[in-house]
Amino acid sequence: MHKILIVGEHDGKTLNPATAKCVTCATGIADAQISIALFGEDTSAVASQAAALSGVESVLRVDRPENAHPLAAILAPQLVALAADYTHVFGPSTSFGKDLMPRVAGLLGVAQVSDLMAVEGAYRYRRPIYAGNAIVTVESDPSRKLLATVRVASFQAAATGGNASIESKALNVALPTHTRYLGAKSGSTDRPDLQTASRVVSGGRALGSAENFKLLFSLADKLGAAVGASRAAVDAGYAPNEMQVGQTGKIISPEMYMAIGISGAIQHLTGIKDARTIVAINKDGEAPIFEVADVGLVGDLFQIMPELERLIGT
Repeated sequence: MHKILIVGEHDGKTLNPATAKCVTCATGIADAQISIALFGEDTSAVASQAAALSGVESVLRVDRPENAHPLAAILAPQLVALAADYTHVFGPSTSFGKDLMPRVAGLLGVAQVSDLMAVEGAYRYRRPIYAGNAIVTVESDPSRKLLATVRVASFQAAATGGNASIESKALNVALPTHTRYLGAKSGSTDRPDLQTASRVVSGGRALGSAENFKLLFSLADKLGAAVGASRAAVDAGYAPNEMQVGQTGKIISPEMYMAIGISGAIQHLTGIKDARTIVAINKDGEAPIFEVADVGLVGDLFQIMPELERLIGT
């Protein structure tokens, strides 16, 4: 029996879909007994969502005032204590997971396995390297606890319909005092979250300015899509860093990804390779993006985008 503990990502009200994708990864391990750990001030609402995921046997709530905000320094020692009886500890390869899991690995004294994309056995996995140009098989020591992040773009979310038990855990853990929460700021938007959206419209440097980049928002709103950007567009100041898609940005797997004015550098393609359908619009018919696109339009994006909006609206 392999006991797997997944740290759940949430905002206090809603469980992040990345957690359900970690469950799918864990169910690929034979004889897996899966638990989800939830840290927060009051995780009652999120716990019921986690308990409904198929394949999950138990949900462990760790509610205390210090967990009101997901600070890695505060959560890490608690996760280490909670994971004492588990053989595997998984977290999503999101900003939350990438912040938390290395600290846990350091406290446990184990090497982290990053970006699991396929399961071959309880201690044997595949993961991408060199910007996704190569896939390596990693085999870890069964005598040690396996700690890993899951490349959520490589897995579908687990179905609902489960009925896992829910229990509260009180951990006698001394928490560090060198880190404290000051506040959080983010741009307000009614659009879907970039990492979980089923449709994404992204723009590149060809848009020419931050003002022109706003043209994407109108198209995205018609499609009910999130908005992303290439690194070139972000570096040029057309879009904020949190919108960057690619190797050094967000790795996503939407049902449809629309790349507008993006040439398709390998670093960008790494972030979208798991998209179900890729649509590319570029005036350069030799752009690398067309090599991976399912649908390609060669032409002036400033003429094509208004026409697309008109057609969508009819």
